[in-house]
Amino acid sequence: MHEPIAILIVEDEMFIRMDVADQIAAAGFQVFEAANADEAIELLASTPSIRLIFTDIDMPGSMDGLKLAEAVRDRWPPVKIIVTSGHRIVEITDIPDGSVFFSKPYKHEEILDSMRELLA
Repeated sequence: MHEPIAILIVEDEMFIRMDVADQIAAAGFQVFEAANADEAIELLASTPSIRLIFTDIDMPGSMDGLKLAEAVRDRWPPVKIIVTSGHRIVEITDIPDGSVFFSKPYKHEEILDSMRELLA
C-alpha cells in the first residue's frame, strides 16, 4: 500500500478550507492546511512530501495566492499548483506555467479531477 499523495490547502476562510480539506481527504489524499501564504511556505519547507497546492488568491499576510504560486514555482518546481478566486478573473499568463485556475464557486469534483490530472 502506498502513501497517499499530500496536498496543501491554502485558504484564509476557515469553513471553506475545512470543506475543501474534507472533500480532498475523502478522495484519498493526505491533506495539510494553511490559513495564509506564510503558513504555506513553512509547511512546504518542512514537509517535502507535499505534491500539490490548492490556494485562494485573496488572503491576508505578506503575499497573496498569486505571489505564493510564483514562490512555490521558484522554490519547489515539481509541486503542482491550483489557484482559485471568487473575486478575480485570472488570465493564464497571471499564474505559473502548468498551473490551473478555478473561479469560485467551483465544483469539488472538477477540482478533484484537475488534481488527479496534474498528479498523473
